[in-house]
Amino acid sequence: MATRRDDLSVDNADANRDPLSGEPGAHPVGVGVGTAAGGAAVGAVAGLAAGPIGAAVGAVIGGVAGGLAGKSVAESLDPTAEDAYWRDNYQSRPYYNASTDYNEYAPAYRYGWESRHRHAGRAWNEAENDLKSGWESAKAHSRLTWDHAKHATRDAWERIDGSKDSRRTTR
Repeated sequence: MATRRDDLSVDNADANRDPLSGEPGAHPVGVGVGTAAGGAAVGAVAGLAAGPIGAAVGAVIGGVAGGLAGKSVAESLDPTAEDAYWRDNYQSRPYYNASTDYNEYAPAYRYGWESRHRHAGRAWNEAENDLKSGWESAKAHSRLTWDHAKHATRDAWERIDGSKDSRRTTR
């Protein structure tokens, strides 16, 4: 029997399937970030050259190009692998508190690796105030305050950024 592309069995539940192609690895956050950035940049350039109609056309073209670029950046990151890495290693981190379960830290790690791409070109110190402001809506079920979550968020940010050797730190 053939397997349907939209099969949502347990084996496929975490595949992040692309809604159009059914291929694993879709990252709607990356596509959205790329779309907004690309559309704004190309739309502005086209608008300068051709006025308001050019800006509208440029925004559409930029949206497509930006979406593809955003998808490419996001697909360089596997959220399932990142979650598995942090689940295996969070207890070895210097900020770890034995009374705090991984499920409390998980949203902070996700916020860190996702935010790194949204703040491309910015250093942690430049983005930290924005990240602090966004933590309340990003934290989902976590009870961590920003003062506690920021360490895990920064750890995941630096792992993606490559600015810290957290990839070699294991339990």
